[in-house]
Amino acid sequence: MRILLVGAGGVGGAFAAIAQRRKFYETLVIADYELARAERAAIDPRFVAARVDASSASSVADVMREHRITHVMNAVDPRFVMPIFEGAFSAGADYLDMAMSLSKPHPEEPYQHTGVKLGDDQFAQQDRWADAGRLALCGIGVEPGLSDVFARYAADHLFSEIDELGVRDGANLTVDGYDFAPSFSIWTTIEECLNPPVVWEKERGWFTTAPFSEPEVFDFPEGIGPVECVNVEHEEVLLMPRWVEARRATFKYGLGSEFIGVLETLHKLGLDRTEKVRVAGVEVSPRDVVAACLPDPATLGDRMRGKTCAGLQVTGTGKDGEPRSTYLYHVVDNEWSMREYGHQCVVWQTAVNPVVALELLAAGTWSGSGVLGPEAFDAVPFLDLLTEYGSPWGQRD
Repeated sequence: MRILLVGAGGVGGAFAAIAQRRKFYETLVIADYELARAERAAIDPRFVAARVDASSASSVADVMREHRITHVMNAVDPRFVMPIFEGAFSAGADYLDMAMSLSKPHPEEPYQHTGVKLGDDQFAQQDRWADAGRLALCGIGVEPGLSDVFARYAADHLFSEIDELGVRDGANLTVDGYDFAPSFSIWTTIEECLNPPVVWEKERGWFTTAPFSEPEVFDFPEGIGPVECVNVEHEEVLLMPRWVEARRATFKYGLGSEFIGVLETLHKLGLDRTEKVRVAGVEVSPRDVVAACLPDPATLGDRMRGKTCAGLQVTGTGKDGEPRSTYLYHVVDNEWSMREYGHQCVVWQTAVNPVVALELLAAGTWSGSGVLGPEAFDAVPFLDLLTEYGSPWGQRD
């Protein structure tokens, strides 16, 4: 296996640090628009640094052909999904990502009906990838990713009928010295939090609500405790119903009132926009300016304290015919991830899952063709290997 990692930022750097300890691949080419950043992440003799323009399918394909790449790992923000996806296909490689192609709200009723949904542009090419015998494994980070693996596991091993697949994400993280410092890409966070959240119901299909709707307090495990969670647009709701039988699918994120207030203010001021505006003779995207003004999440690890939790609350009927409610989860302590890998917990938790998936693909344990989500594969080998990596998952009934 010869892997091209596109993006050497926070998640890409953590991916490289995790992959360094594994032996299932021949070469890892780390490519970034900034060659120096790729070179900093190339910490192993099997690693090669390269420059790539992720906005250009031909640039991605050229790097792939030069290095005889078999698998492309997309570790940049979702605006670059389609060029990398198309570049991988044209150069004959399989493809993995952690976020899917962008959505577009319904032009007239954005808080009732879906427009272009997350992943629609990729799923439209399902037949093309399947006919070519090629795999696009989409949404294989932590959320989406591990949460979707949990859905497959719950359906196969814990439940006979599922009422709701409810992803619930929360943390108790703080960052020393900053009043406001997101632990993940602010560009992506703005995108998913200010778009209309999507909900799926068996009788209704996919529909939308207003941002930050249906607040609930969820009690997270391992000392994190109660966190208010709200509806947020996320890929799991678009992925899970395609492969797992359930009556309802939701995603709720523990943002906190301060974070929600900041996002609402950015929206009111138009600073969430991606369309460029002209300032002093220079065209800039307001959202890019916001991102540039905030600290890089990858650099905050030594200032962060606490834990992050990704998980899936499943309700329904157990295999014994009795009502059941189970939370399947994965907690990472920032102190541990910094000590063991030198990367903060949120990016590490995101990066470990595609490394596990690639190892399963290399071994032939996972295989398939077409545009598939993690739910299309057996969950047990994934969860077993994740535990072997030293980061076990949990279950609370």
